[in-house]
Amino acid sequence: MLTISNKTLDKDNLAILYLDGHIETNSYLDFENELNNILEKGYSHIILNCRDLQYINSAGLGVIMGLIEEVREKDGDIKLCAMNKNVFKIFDLVGFNQLFEIYEKEEEALNAFTQR
Repeated sequence: MLTISNKTLDKDNLAILYLDGHIETNSYLDFENELNNILEKGYSHIILNCRDLQYINSAGLGVIMGLIEEVREKDGDIKLCAMNKNVFKIFDLVGFNQLFEIYEKEEEALNAFTQR
């Protein structure tokens, strides 16, 4: 099961998605829909807070990869933060740590956007 909550900071064109649970075959479409909704609202600076994310499979990783080009075309980015060791291993294994900035704390990811 996956729960997603979000917070938006209009002045910085920034949305933070808080992921809780598992992104897998039964939930990746919810994840994709939430990201698409954020993009449709005009937010192109996105932080995925993974503090409570327990697992992500290839479908969930594919959602992120499928949207990153569109986000970057809008002069934006997706940054990730607060991953537990198991989730980080998944991102590391597929090389996402080379494609995305991953921060230990949400504050660090926020600073990366706001201090540009």
